[in-house]
Amino acid sequence: MNTSEFLMIAGAIVPDRPALLFEGQSFTYSQMQERVNRLANGLADLGVEPGDRIATMQVNTHQNIELYFAAAMLDAIYVPMNFRAKEEELAQMLEIASPRVLFIGERYLPLIEGLEWLSPEQVVTLDCPPGVGQHSYEELLQGPPDELHFPEGDDDDTTVIMFTSGTTSVPKGVQLTHDSFGSYLLATVEPADPDVVETNLLTVPLYHIAGLQGALAAIYGGRTLAIMRQFEPREWLKLAQNCQVNRAMLVPTMLKRLMDFPGFKEYDLSSLKVITYGAAPMPVPVIRQAIEEFPGVRFINAFGQTETASTITMLPPEDHVLEGTPAEVEVKLRRLSSIGKPLDDVEVMIVDEEGKPVAAGDVGEIVARGSRMMKGYWQQQDATVDTIKGGWVYTGDLAYQDEDEYIYLAGRARDFIKRGGEMISPEEVEQVLMSHPQVEEAAIIGIPDLEWGEEVRALVVRRSETVDEPTLIDHCSQHLASFKRPRSVVFVEQLPRNVMGKVMKRDLREDYGYPIE
Repeated sequence: MNTSEFLMIAGAIVPDRPALLFEGQSFTYSQMQERVNRLANGLADLGVEPGDRIATMQVNTHQNIELYFAAAMLDAIYVPMNFRAKEEELAQMLEIASPRVLFIGERYLPLIEGLEWLSPEQVVTLDCPPGVGQHSYEELLQGPPDELHFPEGDDDDTTVIMFTSGTTSVPKGVQLTHDSFGSYLLATVEPADPDVVETNLLTVPLYHIAGLQGALAAIYGGRTLAIMRQFEPREWLKLAQNCQVNRAMLVPTMLKRLMDFPGFKEYDLSSLKVITYGAAPMPVPVIRQAIEEFPGVRFINAFGQTETASTITMLPPEDHVLEGTPAEVEVKLRRLSSIGKPLDDVEVMIVDEEGKPVAAGDVGEIVARGSRMMKGYWQQQDATVDTIKGGWVYTGDLAYQDEDEYIYLAGRARDFIKRGGEMISPEEVEQVLMSHPQVEEAAIIGIPDLEWGEEVRALVVRRSETVDEPTLIDHCSQHLASFKRPRSVVFVEQLPRNVMGKVMKRDLREDYGYPIE
């Protein structure tokens, strides 16, 4: 099923229902369908053909969602860029994706000035007048609304390339197919219904799999999607109240910041029925507080990653109801630290280094397979072979499963750091640190943090004592997205290494993997 059909189905069932709400603008499903048709025609006039990449560099807007559906109608590939990326990071991702067209917000235009291969004709501005030779989004919307494009590709064709941090400094483009999204949504979301009216609040960035999946789920379900540019507690609370939001997806950091906001209790959030959380470990004290602060809300812990096209395990609402005998409540409290059980339409196992299932209670790596898994990494066959083995996607997450089949995370095989829902590659940060002339060696570890899940800590062997912590953090800020920079730097005499010369990060975590009081 081509994902462009999600909009067509909803448009046929609830044409007059608001589809998108964004900063005072409202578009019904029929209006959205017309805008997408015009946009697809505008893209075709620019020469976009099946398989071409259409990249976007912008915070969450209704335009990003319209662009996805227009790309799908043309059998093109949508490539959302991390709008937090620095110039070097963006250049890498764009070079890998080689987009036919780049849609970009005004604040990000300076980041592409040095890209000689990107011609002005390939650039479309989203929120400002175009430069010489460039185009504007509004210009593309002037195309005919009734000239329809019907996709001819297969369900297994790539529809999205979504970049994720890899085990090296080179970003990896995850290829997700129409079936990656369709198989998940058709199994978990009810289609549009004239008698069911709901509003979703989109907070998670659309370059994140949870954000894009959430947007597509809302469209297929015929819901109204209220869109936030970026998360901010006060604005979230205002939108949730004023738009009478029924559903929301939050990463643990966002949920904690909402409850810590001084005016939190002044807002009417009684319309909220479901809060899904995930993308990073949820501290048990935070979810326990949320259960108390949001009475009547059904909580869902959804675990997955970009390579699995979002959720593969879930801790359902009933496991968040802390009622029953003392023994039953104790069991539920323990399960709050889990990621739940595998969904019915996906196979999940925990395996040892030889790929064999481990016994209950033993730690191994989470692997998954099913129709929604990624197709592979864009133009990175070696990385694909390392991750997809025998049809199973190796997630890099270590975990164990109890006798009741609940899964508990135990770390990450590849040392990824998850901060506020963002994936951080230690090697990438280490390379930036070691580019400083006064740094001899560097290693990056994640340390527990109540608000962000994990924070980035640097262990540094310096060449001289003239370099200090603020200097190195500022150095990283100049070359990396803000969420990747270390929040603390510990200077050490040497890094522990094994006989093969590899840094023993387990030792570093044991010695330095704790918050500084």
